[in-house]
Parts: sequence; C-alpha cells; structure tokens
Amino acid sequence: MKKIDKLILGSFWGPFFLTLGVVIFIFLMRLLMSYIDEFVSKDLDLATFGRLLFYFSLLTIPTALPLAVLLSSLMTFGNLGEFFELTALKSAGISLTRAMQPLLVVAVAISAFSFWFNNKVSPWANLKGYSLLYDIKTAKATLNLKEGIFYNDLPGYSIKVDQKIKTNKESKNGDLLKGLIIYKHNTNGVDQGNREVILADSGRMYTSPDRAYLVFELFNGNDYQEYADNGAVSFASSGPSGQKSGQFMRNSFRDYRLVISLESFGLKRTDENQFEYHEFMKDLSQLNQLTDSLSRDFRTTGLSVASTSRQYYNYQFKPAPVPTVQAATGPKPVVVKDGPWVDKVLKKAGPPRPDMAQMALSQAQTMLSSATSNMTYLNEKEKNIWRYQLESQHKFTQSVSVFVMFLIGASMGAIIKKGGFGVPVLIAIIFFIFLYVLTIVGDKYAKDGLIWVPAGAWMANLVLFPIGLFLMQRARHDSRLFDKDVYIIAWNRFRARWFPAKTVS
Repeated sequence: MKKIDKLILGSFWGPFFLTLGVVIFIFLMRLLMSYIDEFVSKDLDLATFGRLLFYFSLLTIPTALPLAVLLSSLMTFGNLGEFFELTALKSAGISLTRAMQPLLVVAVAISAFSFWFNNKVSPWANLKGYSLLYDIKTAKATLNLKEGIFYNDLPGYSIKVDQKIKTNKESKNGDLLKGLIIYKHNTNGVDQGNREVILADSGRMYTSPDRAYLVFELFNGNDYQEYADNGAVSFASSGPSGQKSGQFMRNSFRDYRLVISLESFGLKRTDENQFEYHEFMKDLSQLNQLTDSLSRDFRTTGLSVASTSRQYYNYQFKPAPVPTVQAATGPKPVVVKDGPWVDKVLKKAGPPRPDMAQMALSQAQTMLSSATSNMTYLNEKEKNIWRYQLESQHKFTQSVSVFVMFLIGASMGAIIKKGGFGVPVLIAIIFFIFLYVLTIVGDKYAKDGLIWVPAGAWMANLVLFPIGLFLMQRARHDSRLFDKDVYIIAWNRFRARWFPAKTVS
C-alpha cells in the first residue's frame, strides 16, 4: 500500500466511526422519546434495558452506514482540497480517480458488509428487539398506591389508603400507611361477591427480599368475613325470598400480616415465534420462499373467488333452457340469442309485480357486497406480497446506497474543498434527507400498488446515482460548481448581452 493510500484511509476512518456513533445515538434517543411512557414505572433492570438498547443499536447500523460514508468521504476529500493536497497530487500526475481508489475499495467492502448485515443480523435483531419491546409495553407498572383512591391492579384485591408517608429508601420497614381498606375479591366468580374486608388504622407496606411478594403489616383493625351455607365466602345477604344467610365472622387484631404474590408484575417474556411472521424478521431466502407461497395462494384464491361468485348470477354463468330440434342424428340444441323476441315475451308476462323491483335491488346489493368484500380480500393478500417483495429488495438497496453516498460525498468534497464539520455536515444532511424521503415515498407507492415494487424500492438510488456520476465528472475537470464567483460572472455576462447599458448622447 502506497503512502497516499494510507494518508487517505487514515483521514477517512476517524470521521466514519464518529459519524456512525453519533447517528446510532440519535436514533436511540428517538427510540427512547417514542417509548418513554412505556419505560417509566416498569421497574426495568439495567440488564434488560441494556439488551433493548443493544438490539436497537444494531437495527440502526444499516441506516447509519450511508450517512457515515457520505460525511466521512466528503470530509476526507474536502480536507485534501482545502489544504491543496489534491492540487499537489494532480501536479504529480495522480488523477482524482486514482486518489479515490482506496476509498472505493472500502466503500465496496462496506456495501458488502451492509448486505450481509441486513440479511443475517438485522432479522435476528428485529426479532429480539421488538419482542422485548412488546414484553416491556405489556408489563404492568410497579405498585403505586395513591391516597384516597382504590388500587385495583393486584388480582383479587382492591386497596385504599387515606394517607401514605414515605420513609427513607434505606429503611427496611417500608412505607407507613394510615386508614387502610382492603377488599378481597373472589376470583372464581363475581356472583359470590367479596371474600373478605380488612379495615386497619395503620400499617406498613414493603416487598420481600426476592421481590416476589408484597407484604402488608397491619395494626389495630378488624377482619370481616361471611361464609355462605355452601361453604363459599360471600357478603351477599339473603333476600326476602327466604334464602338462608351465611355465617358472619369478625376478627379483631393488633398485628396482622397480609402477603400478596407479585407474580402478575414484572417482565414476562413472550414466545418469540409469535413475531416471526413479520417480514423484518426474515432473511432473503425466507422472504423469497414466502413470496412464492403467497403468490401461489393469491392465484388460487382468485380462481376460487371467481368460481364461487357465479352463484350470484342467474343467467351469465347458468345454461338457459333451449328448445331442441329433432334430426336424424338426434336432438340438437338451438342457441338462444338476444333479439326482439325478448320484448314480446316481456309483454306477454303482463305488468311487473311490485315486489320484483325490491327483489332485484336486494339481489344487486348482495352481488355488490360480495364483489366488494372479495376485492378487499384479494387486495390485502396482494399487499402482503408487495410488502415481502419490498423487504427483499431493501436487502440490496441499502447496501447500494452506501456506494452511491460515497460517490456523492467524495465528488462533493473534491469540488467544495472544505473540510471540518461545517459545510460538509450541512451538505451530508441535505443529501441524506433527500435519500430518506425518496425511500419513504418509493416504499409508500410500492406498498399501495401505484408503481412496480422494484421501481419503488430503487427509486432513491436511481435518482441519486446519476447525480453522483455528474458530480464525479465535474470533480474530475476541477469544476467550480459551488464557487459564487462563477455565477456572478455568468450573471454579468447575461446582463451585458441582453440588457446593454444605454449611452448618453
């Protein structure tokens, strides 16, 4: 490797990894801001939260790679141009394309890595990340008793406290509670009412060391229970119909300990196989296999819909009775054709009955409803095919975007001859937003069936690749494309030609 290659590569890797880390951080902050309400009050441990951030940081790498390559290549050649190193290279007989060769090899390698990452790592990270996020979203919040409000998130219990006094976090005695009312509900059936009501003047609430149980230590209260004749516990009193009432019991206590399981709280992992149906969880071979299966199912469903729809038509798909003609070879059918005879038959039938119009309208509405539902059903099946096809195309488009962004970044850096994080960052953000918007628009058009799926998936690259070639051609010829003096001179020439100055006589 020559010194010039080492120089260019050395100035490339620093901005590349810095930009990659910054973009991943920004996308992670976007994730946290989107789901901040789901994370609070869930009592997540650092290991679970770290796994979630790790999975979603992997998911942002394919999106961050094009921007990192764009900005780093732009800064590399911008610095070379700003310090006249490109001019020295050209004066030594080294062309711009030769100076770009080491980064060209790196861009191709990063593109190949992006394709492998999209095909192997991203499906795995999507499955792990979104399944964990679903479990976090569906997990119950931590226990939070509020003064004067019944808390009903504990299965089988309704708890109300009049006053709650927070204690020191280092204290093992828990929070001090005043005026407690605890209803025990019968979870076997609502017809039996409450099993038990506990009233206490005060108490303490804390969790067991393994956080598996919630303990209420109650002081100076009463425990009210009523047992029905059949042995069930109930507060349902006997009515005037003569039903026998149950046995009522009241137990007074000075110190009573109530232990409640916290099994319903905390994070419970869902079977990840429930999320594997999504196209983001599939690699290229699985996507192709599912696309073929869905296409065959779509064709089969279309044929079955066409055959079952014939039952709603009385004449188009049913053989009409036709008269026969006797001949030596046997009876031959005579084909019935439209003609004036139809009007004659209708006249002989007499005036139409009043219910015929309603019957015809009802049948027409039935046919329309059936056709609409069948079309909706087939459109949804076809949209599923488009989604899987689009994800298959994105395995390639995101990797090609890395090369396209390198082409634009290296050319723009050689043209503007500005390094650092000023102008290069602004230009990189503009092109990246352009890439992002074109990708979203193409995906939307492809999912809606407005354009061919490959055309929608490749829209961004098809638009930006010619721009990259144009900028490369301008950079090879030392174009002053972004020099304001060029446009000032062109404007003055335009004014001098079309608006010449008037001479004074």
